[in-house]
Amino acid sequence: MSHKLRVGELKEQYMTDEEIWRIFTIVLSTKSVKSSTYKFVLIKSLIENLYQVSDNNELTYDQIAYAFAKVYWNLVVHHNLVNQNRGPKHAKVVSIIKDFQQKHGIPSEFSFDKISDSLQLKMVAMVKTVMKENVYGALYGDTRGTFYEFDHKREYFRLHPNVLRFMRQYQRLIINLTNYHMAAMIEELNEVPSINYLLSKVESIARRKTLKPFEQILLHHFENTCFYCNKKLSDKKGSTHVDHFIPWSFVQSDQIWNLVLACSKCNSSKSDKLPKREYLHIIIERNDKLNKQVKPTFNLMENYRDKKIILLYDYSIRNGFDIIWSPK
Repeated sequence: MSHKLRVGELKEQYMTDEEIWRIFTIVLSTKSVKSSTYKFVLIKSLIENLYQVSDNNELTYDQIAYAFAKVYWNLVVHHNLVNQNRGPKHAKVVSIIKDFQQKHGIPSEFSFDKISDSLQLKMVAMVKTVMKENVYGALYGDTRGTFYEFDHKREYFRLHPNVLRFMRQYQRLIINLTNYHMAAMIEELNEVPSINYLLSKVESIARRKTLKPFEQILLHHFENTCFYCNKKLSDKKGSTHVDHFIPWSFVQSDQIWNLVLACSKCNSSKSDKLPKREYLHIIIERNDKLNKQVKPTFNLMENYRDKKIILLYDYSIRNGFDIIWSPK
């Protein structure tokens, strides 16, 4: 009954990559009891926050619950994949989200990021309660207390430093494995037409539908020029693009410190590639300015460190993003 645990302490001081892989394999396989998709979504939520951890490898429950709620909203409401467990009743998080949608009259076509901030916070608080009851302890038990420690009273969650490094180093493979096994379970539980193009739905459930709010912040604080080619951006609608400096398909999250303004030509040409390393130094300088200007008003640069985007750049290369791009 590990899912009922309120406190879990780390049981290993050091873990090899081989030991971590072996546990990951068990977690994703049929050897791990999965009555719902909770464990998969927790792993996806941790991946989304790999570069948002504090200097002590800690995450808040709110950070994890936000990602967790976003995934389930987009699965359950946006894609109508309501069956997320093997029991006769809906998984508790599904019931909460469906009730929340009906209570507040939110259209089904709304993705999570289109919901107002105040309603998002209310939903995240409710989802956080479910996670305390059914999620943290379950994955803790499957990983034998070696991957992370947690405390419900303090709302404290800390990844083992070796596991954090491992997840960053093999991030792309872990994402693909998690998406595959999660899609297989959802496919088993749901019926057509909801399961059409299921894997692509699972792969994209964390992606924002629009980066317009970030565009407005960047335009407010910086000149209206392309980050890559320095050409002035046109005022014409659709000509300014918000680009993920490190491709979204690797980082799996939308952090302002990884977002830049780009012209349509550069954005199209760069696509899913990694910019030349010289641009890494430029974005670090940009983020230093952004940190000073934005932090008093927004909480968008929390836990940002220059070393994190450098790590992200290096780990993305190790994960196969080795086609280096620069504007022509």
